[in-house]
Amino acid sequence: MKSATIAVRAVVIPLAVALAAVALAACGDGDAGFQGWVEANLIFVGPDETGRVETLAVREGDATTKGARLFTVDADLQQADVMSAEAAVTNAQQAHERAQQLLKTQAGTQKTFEDAEASLRTAQARLNSARTRLARRQVASPVEGTVQQIYFRPGEMVPAGRPIVALLPPGNMKVRFFVPEAALPRIAYGDTITVRCDGCAGDITAKVSFIAKTAEFTPPVIYSQEERAKLVFLVEALPNRPENLRVGQPVTVTLAGQEAKK
Repeated sequence: MKSATIAVRAVVIPLAVALAAVALAACGDGDAGFQGWVEANLIFVGPDETGRVETLAVREGDATTKGARLFTVDADLQQADVMSAEAAVTNAQQAHERAQQLLKTQAGTQKTFEDAEASLRTAQARLNSARTRLARRQVASPVEGTVQQIYFRPGEMVPAGRPIVALLPPGNMKVRFFVPEAALPRIAYGDTITVRCDGCAGDITAKVSFIAKTAEFTPPVIYSQEERAKLVFLVEALPNRPENLRVGQPVTVTLAGQEAKK
């Protein structure tokens, strides 16, 4: 069973920045580097069931460790279910003991005893389920990372499955950029690229983790030599120092061997 509703989604920069990156990549020969940006796959954490936020243990920008408490949701209904299940177990235990005594004195039947035993197991299983639902009203961080955004505050009602907190693990950051068709032979999965950005201390390297199989913004059927030169392909790379980058930050990417040509 899941401890919280967790989803992973991509955070993208505005379309204008993406289009600018495509235009620069398509028009340039790559000697000055390819323009790109930093993107992230966030972890969205929310409650299993509808409820009202009671406490919030983190703020945006806070670092959190795996297992640290993030928030709690009101648990009145779940607590009532636990109490009801506990009473059912008590009644089932008493019925089981009576059936056992009657069987020993031959005043009861084997079937009655087995039915009482099955009822007790069912009641205990429902109690375990109710206690689990109660425990999940206190939600802990599923990963180590940074709190990027908070969507609901104490006192607000949260629908089931809606996230309350968005987390960013360092390993979920990536650099995205476009390269023209002519540059594809110079890049392969696992290649190391150099990433530069304004204000970054020194060069940051990243390893290519994805190369698109299809081109972006292309005519649908036939390509002339002139049109083929405008084809660009999306590439993603995982930075070796993600803590030095910020989501949405524009970067310049240099391919392996490109420095030697300068």
